[in-house]
Amino acid sequence: MGESARTIAVIDDDLLVLESLVNLLASCGHKAEGYYSAKQFLSVDGLSKSSCIVTDVEMPDMSGLGLLHYVRSVNSPVPVVIITGKPSENSEAFYLEQGAIGFFRKPVDGDALVDLIKSVC
Repeated sequence: MGESARTIAVIDDDLLVLESLVNLLASCGHKAEGYYSAKQFLSVDGLSKSSCIVTDVEMPDMSGLGLLHYVRSVNSPVPVVIITGKPSENSEAFYLEQGAIGFFRKPVDGDALVDLIKSVC
């Protein structure tokens, strides 16, 4: 697997969250790339370059759940972690049943996120 295949994609339309998560992952030795939308991520063929995706739920055009469904529909093995800052009727169990490997509420517990990524990437 090439270096670029080990990239962790972080997708969030909140640029402060996006930047902080990319910086957190980079400080832990991961190659992380940020995208402000699922559409942007897919337009640059981000899925083929990623070993893990961390995505916000609430985004314009395509939600994090929509992206999760897309990743599963193309039978990609790339694990998806869902994050959200908004209260929702959907619980962690719901996202895990949909195929996510993890679920975090903002502010994201950085240590727990890094541990989860280490265990799957």
